[in-house]
Amino acid sequence: MSSIDLAKIQDLIIDTATDVGIKVLGAIALWVIGRWLIGFALRMVRGALERQQIDPTVVRYVGSVVNFTLNILLVVGILGYFGIQTTTFAALFATVGIAIGAAWAGLLSNFAAGVFLIVLRPFKVGDFVIAGGVNGTIKEIGLFSSTIITPDNVSTIVGNSKILGDTIQNFSNTTYRRVDLKCQLPNTANHDAAIALLKQRISAISNVLTTPPVEVSILEASPAGPILAVRPYCSNDHYWQVYFDTNAVLNNLLVSNAA
Repeated sequence: MSSIDLAKIQDLIIDTATDVGIKVLGAIALWVIGRWLIGFALRMVRGALERQQIDPTVVRYVGSVVNFTLNILLVVGILGYFGIQTTTFAALFATVGIAIGAAWAGLLSNFAAGVFLIVLRPFKVGDFVIAGGVNGTIKEIGLFSSTIITPDNVSTIVGNSKILGDTIQNFSNTTYRRVDLKCQLPNTANHDAAIALLKQRISAISNVLTTPPVEVSILEASPAGPILAVRPYCSNDHYWQVYFDTNAVLNNLLVSNAA
């Protein structure tokens, strides 16, 4: 009798192991095929958006959302294949989501802010901005944060809620910008002649725009002499080159006056 029971137990173990093994192999196959289908779907979506000449930022954002959603559906499908009630799992997932949302309210606010940044589009990838207290070139607008490359080539990640809740200055929205500098003239200098000379020399600097013209005017008076406001205009790409070259012109003028 015991031998018969032992044989039944062995058969049950073999049947169970076989069933579990088949399900595990099936789950692996589902995962591999599902991941391939997700990759295929992402390529199709991105290709369709790129053919419509959609902004690269929007393409990456939509791709991230689609990838996240399809992976969640794939996991739910595999759990359903193992016999786990997906409705129960969905309720559990929603409960966990609420708990995580309460604990990570800042993360969700960053996500919501990212959606608004995509919709409102105060800037795009490649724009030079001051956003969230950081100035630099936008490299990426992500689901929760954006990456800004500062002028000293430091990759800075800023939360989207901080960006959206702060003042945003986009220097790339206009075709040119103004360089603001000051120059102290001595009382002994011929002020009118100095202003005319500065306008002439600064206008000759490479990449300084002729329209609007260079502005050089007396900004304020001081005991040492008048302080000039020096304002050439240039494109965003040439801002620092014009800034430094204009300073060189101002320095040469002051040196020549001192001599």
